[in-house]
Amino acid sequence: MQLITCLLLCTFSSCLSSKPNFVIFFADDLGFGDLSCYGHPTSLTPNLDLLAAKGLRFTDFYSTSPVCSPSRASLLTGRYQTRSGVYPGVFYPGSIGGLPLNETTIAEVLKPLGYATAAVGKWHLGIGSNGMFLPTKQGFDEYLGVPYSHDQGPCHNLTCFPPDVKCYGVCDVGVVTVPLIHNENIKQQPVNFLELEKAYSDFATRFITTSAKNKQPFFLYYPAHHTHYPQYAGSDAAGRSLRGPFGDALLELDNTVGNVMATLQKTGVINNTLVLFTSDNGPELMRMSRGGNSGLLKCGKGTTYDGGMREPAIAYWQGFIEPGVTHEMASTLDIFPTIASLAGAKLPPVMLDGFDMTDILFKQGKSKREAMMFYPIDPNEKYGLFAVRLGKFKAHFYTQGASHSASTPDHDCPGSASFVGHDPPLMFNLEADPSERYPISLKDRPDVQAVLEQIRTIKAQFEATMVFGESQISKGSNPNLEPCCNPDCSPKPSCCHC
Repeated sequence: MQLITCLLLCTFSSCLSSKPNFVIFFADDLGFGDLSCYGHPTSLTPNLDLLAAKGLRFTDFYSTSPVCSPSRASLLTGRYQTRSGVYPGVFYPGSIGGLPLNETTIAEVLKPLGYATAAVGKWHLGIGSNGMFLPTKQGFDEYLGVPYSHDQGPCHNLTCFPPDVKCYGVCDVGVVTVPLIHNENIKQQPVNFLELEKAYSDFATRFITTSAKNKQPFFLYYPAHHTHYPQYAGSDAAGRSLRGPFGDALLELDNTVGNVMATLQKTGVINNTLVLFTSDNGPELMRMSRGGNSGLLKCGKGTTYDGGMREPAIAYWQGFIEPGVTHEMASTLDIFPTIASLAGAKLPPVMLDGFDMTDILFKQGKSKREAMMFYPIDPNEKYGLFAVRLGKFKAHFYTQGASHSASTPDHDCPGSASFVGHDPPLMFNLEADPSERYPISLKDRPDVQAVLEQIRTIKAQFEATMVFGESQISKGSNPNLEPCCNPDCSPKPSCCHC
């Protein structure tokens, strides 16, 4: 309580002996209902459960996209993906484009303040010619990871679980096997899934230890591959959960969270570190039991229903954040301005879409976020926003299913659920109906009609400020840009093996 009182009475620069550290865990395809602390009966996540018990757990936290690359761009820049051009869909191994270099990342605003910065895991914001879009070009001192999704390469003959259980499915064919990159150099191709998470965990803990030893503030960004399909795990997690391959992969991620937290404690910086955990988008329901769970929420990955974009989220800072649960609305967009505020960093001179969350985190206060905007996988200026949430109400102006959310009995979720415009929009009360099952009739409901008018006004005002950046993903792909550890070999892509 003494630290919290201090926080309320002084600025961070005068209250803390040094600038705060930041750790972001960003899970992949993890649904709202996948963690034990969010109600899953068989997930084994003791470290995340402890983080939630001792920290602040969000019930209404959103990503900006129902797929990977756009949501990562938004987290790192505090801007909707439509502004940066990271749309439609995701980047591929040979993508020509990437997160534009004129976009400012969290790492880039912290660097001038003397921060050590590192990224470990799934980047998925482009590689480009000569690695021009890799993390080391975007403000990070060091990077270790697979630069895109680990299913974006052939996996049918790779081992995902010990002793030699092959990966489930074939993944993408006709491209190079997935590489492990350190900074800008290929370290291994194809990556060894059985040792990958240990390599990530060791990298993260070493980075924290070195930074602490040097008394240097640090920012660690860990976008995990877990729990994206195909699931994998090493010997410390394989077969140890009650939930099969998905549960084992989740447990392996949870083990890394535990290792990082133990390192923060051991190095003496835990009282000076904000730890955030969330996910990039909802579960890939088409994978059934291997694809995650959205809990009470409707549909999953690929859709603008809440199951596609409302995520588990936990904030922890020992001594500063009181344990509890918040129902205040927040987003990955809000991470950038929050970190900048806490570090005393200068914000870039561009339109930001995020809001400082310090009142929520440290004062159990209200969110500065009035509304949340929902763009589909393939946003365009003609249709604009698919949905808007204002307070407890959400209005769907357009709805569409997605192949990622196939296999569910809800007919609104799979790709066969075609694009539909709604006038008046479908209105839901997310407090009473989080599953978005029962549209509210506007007839004889002047109160709801008034909310809808507010939503229309907010939507119009927001869209008037939205300038769509040049689509980076529409620039296409070039096979010559696919990372190959033996670039002069033949025939490609099968010869890219080392």
